[in-house]
Amino acid sequence: MTAARFDSPHTILTGGGCRKEAAALLSALHARHSLVVVDPYFLTADFVTEIRSSLDRNGIAHDLFSDLQPDPTDENVRAGTNRFREVGADSILAIGGGSALDVAKMIGVASTNAEPLIRFQGYHRIPEPGPPLVAMPTTAGTGSEATKVAVITDTDRNVKMMILDAKLMPAVAIVDYELTMSMPKPLTAHVGVDALTHGIEAYVSRKANALTDPVALSCIRTIHANLRTAWADPGHAPAREAMSVAALQGGLAFTNSSVCLVHGMSRPLGLVFRLPHGLSNSVLLPTVTRFSWPGSKSRYAEVARAIDIASAKDSDESACEALSDWLDQLNADLRVPRLRECCGGDVEQFRAALPKMAADALESGSPQNNPIVPAASQIMELFEVAW
Repeated sequence: MTAARFDSPHTILTGGGCRKEAAALLSALHARHSLVVVDPYFLTADFVTEIRSSLDRNGIAHDLFSDLQPDPTDENVRAGTNRFREVGADSILAIGGGSALDVAKMIGVASTNAEPLIRFQGYHRIPEPGPPLVAMPTTAGTGSEATKVAVITDTDRNVKMMILDAKLMPAVAIVDYELTMSMPKPLTAHVGVDALTHGIEAYVSRKANALTDPVALSCIRTIHANLRTAWADPGHAPAREAMSVAALQGGLAFTNSSVCLVHGMSRPLGLVFRLPHGLSNSVLLPTVTRFSWPGSKSRYAEVARAIDIASAKDSDESACEALSDWLDQLNADLRVPRLRECCGGDVEQFRAALPKMAADALESGSPQNNPIVPAASQIMELFEVAW
């Protein structure tokens, strides 16, 4: 039996209003001066102002850093690391989507390890841990608040670096679904299917294990039951709360098994065509699932049965087909665009980018965990099918 390791934050807090516990949790980590890494969109939000006031009341000095962007870069990390050192911070509070949380993770380890960041690309290559990190997501998708992964663009090579190390795991995850209530419908759709991708890939991965399987299946079931409601009725608090928990579960599952081919293809696609991570995952998931399920029929069939789109009487093959069809219908219902719409419709530009995107996908290591490990030519064909 292969050994399985399960990493998670030391503390996970969920529920409406739990953001108000941020200062107390930082105090428990002996924080005296925190760098608050916040998505620029929320820089002046009332809840951020309230959290800052709470930090003041608890005697925790703090400074803000918001010089970051979707699909963050090594330059964002470098600027944040310089800020962390300049103000003499000893801890980090990250508030935002996956980009803000990934930047915060890398600021932490960059503050205690020598650059360049390329040293850390890959698996378990960070020598020293960073300072305590409290992560507070404002979307229900990436699960970054509970992962030991960060994705940062290397601007010199124009490559998205996948960095995995237990030293990136936040000390505390604060999952307050109320912070997701303002997500517009397209973002709700894209990050929701992103979280579903995490659950499915964690379950079918070659590194899936007895610790991650129940968490992955719970993530999938919860998204099946709640994503359409959260999208159609953004103010539906129970659906929003369920989706926040599902995203958390997706993060816990994949970070302790792995992601697979969807993510391997998604990173270079997002980089070349400037697509948000959730959107690039969403447009690829049905196509990659159809390609992959013959390599793990029983696992994909179990996913279909878990969400009641196939029964125990159905063959594994028909269950897998039902899952693929359901994923297509889900994207249609949530108005997730086709790849050609995302990339501007220029097929020649798209085809010119295929060789590098396929090579970068394989270099990331994620496709090697897929039930079927593709060649570069097959990845190019899959991009064409998704187009």
